[in-house]
Amino acid sequence: MEFDLFNNLSLGFGVAFTFQNLLYCFIGVLLGTLIGVLPGVGPIATIAMLLPATYALPPVAALIMLAGIYYGAQYGGSTTAILVNLPGESSSVVTVIDGYQMARKGRAGPALAAAGMGSFFAGCVGTLILAAFAAPLTEVAFKFGPAEYFSLMVLGLIGAVVLASGSLLKAVAMIILGLLLGLVGTDVNSGVARYSFDIPELTDGIGFIVIAMGVFGYGEIIQNLSHPEDKREVFTGKVTHIYPSKEDFKRMIPAVLRGTALGSMLGILPGGGALLSAFAAYSIEKKTKLKPGEVPFGQGNIRGVAAPESANNAGSQTSFIPLLTLGIPPNPVMALMVGAMTIHNIQPGPQVMTSNPELFWGLIASMWIGNLMLIVLNLPLIGIWIKLLSVPYRWLFPAIVLFCAVGVYSTNNNTWDVWMVAMFGVIGYGFIKLGVEPAPLLLGLILGPMMEENLRRALLLSRGDWSVLVTRPLSATLLGMALLLLIIVLLPSIKSKREEAFVEE
Repeated sequence: MEFDLFNNLSLGFGVAFTFQNLLYCFIGVLLGTLIGVLPGVGPIATIAMLLPATYALPPVAALIMLAGIYYGAQYGGSTTAILVNLPGESSSVVTVIDGYQMARKGRAGPALAAAGMGSFFAGCVGTLILAAFAAPLTEVAFKFGPAEYFSLMVLGLIGAVVLASGSLLKAVAMIILGLLLGLVGTDVNSGVARYSFDIPELTDGIGFIVIAMGVFGYGEIIQNLSHPEDKREVFTGKVTHIYPSKEDFKRMIPAVLRGTALGSMLGILPGGGALLSAFAAYSIEKKTKLKPGEVPFGQGNIRGVAAPESANNAGSQTSFIPLLTLGIPPNPVMALMVGAMTIHNIQPGPQVMTSNPELFWGLIASMWIGNLMLIVLNLPLIGIWIKLLSVPYRWLFPAIVLFCAVGVYSTNNNTWDVWMVAMFGVIGYGFIKLGVEPAPLLLGLILGPMMEENLRRALLLSRGDWSVLVTRPLSATLLGMALLLLIIVLLPSIKSKREEAFVEE
C-alpha cells in the first residue's frame, strides 16, 4: 500500500509539474484569493462564470484551475472577514467574530498571518489525507443515507447553540429564525411556492449571500454611522508588528492542529463540511481553558482565527474525497466541479481513480503546489491589505456598500437582492442593538433546507415511519450525541459556567 501511494503521488507530481498545469494552478489560486477578498463574489459565482472558458482546456488543467479558485477563495474570504467584518465566504462567518476584533486592536497582521499559516498547514494535511484515505473512505461514505445526514445536521445545529455567545435563548431563537428563512422558496418535493407571499423573486428562496452581507456588512456600517465621527469603530491604532509574536505562535499551534483534525474529518461528509467544521472548531476552542493573560473569545483571541480557518481549509481539501470517490458533490462548488468533469467526458465516481489516474493524482498533487503558492502570495500581501485600513471611513463605507451591492447584483442579476441586502442591514443593526449574535442564524439558514430535504427523503423511503431515525445505528449515534450535547448545556452547573465564560469584560 505504501509503495502504491508513493507511486501514485509521483505520477501526480509528474502531471502537476508541467508548465501548463503550474500556470493554471497559479491563475486559479490568484483568482480565488481576489474573489475571496471581494465580498459577495464567492467561488460559486466565479467558477460558474469560468466553466464555459474551460471547454478549450485539457481536462486536468481545467480541474486544477477550478480547484485552485475554490481553496484560494477560502484564504481570501478570511481577509475581508478580518479587516472589514465582512465574511467573503460562507465558511469565514466564524472568523469574523475574533478576527475583526483583532484588527480593531491594531493586530490585523497577526490575524491575517494566523489565518494564512493555519490554512497552509491544514491544506497540506487535508491533501495528505485525501491521498491516503480516498479509497477506504469510499466504503464509509456508502453507509450514509438520508436519515444519517438529517441526524448529522441536527447535531450541527445543536453544536451551534452551544457555541453562540450570550444567552441560550437568543441563540436558539436565531437558529429557529434561520430555519424559518430557509423555508422560504419552493417546496422540494411538491414544487409549490411557500412563504413567498406572491412575490416572484422569493420563489427561489432568500440567498445566503444576501443575508450574510446585510446582517454582517451593512449592519456594521449602520452601527458605525449611528455614532458621531470621533466614536466610530475605525482603526486608529497603528498597526504594530505584521507577523505573529512568539506568544501568538504558542497559542496558535495547538489550535491549528485541533482545527485541522476536525476539518479533515468533517470535510469528508457531504453537506457543507468546510462550513460545519469551522463552526465546530470555534466551539472547541471556546471550550478549552483560557491561559493566563489570554484575550477572551469574541474580543480578539488569535485561536478564534487560527482554528476555524484551519478547519475550513482542511475541510475544503477533504471535501474533494466524496466528489472524487463517490461522485457526490458535498457542496455547491463541488457540484460545479462535477459539471466541469462532465463537460470533459469524465464520469465522477469510484471509477475515476482507476480509469483516469493522471487526473485523480494530478489534481491531488496540484493542491500541494497550490497551497504553497497561496502562502507565498498571501504573506507579502498582508502589508497591502493593512494599508487599505488607513483609508478614512467616510470613503471606505461607500466603497463597501458599493462592492456588496455589485456582488449581490451580479449573482442573480436582479435589483430585488440589492433591496433585500439593505433590509437585512437594518435587521442586522437591530441584532447589534439587541446584543444577539447572528452567526447561528446563518447556520440555520444553510442547514435548514438540507435537513428538510434529507428528513423527507428518509421518511419517503421508510413510508412515513419516524423510527427510521433511531433504528439505523449511525443515525441513532449522531442523534444520541446531539441529545448529550443538549443535556450538558442545560445542566445547571454548566449553564452558570457558560454564562460566566461569555460575560463581556
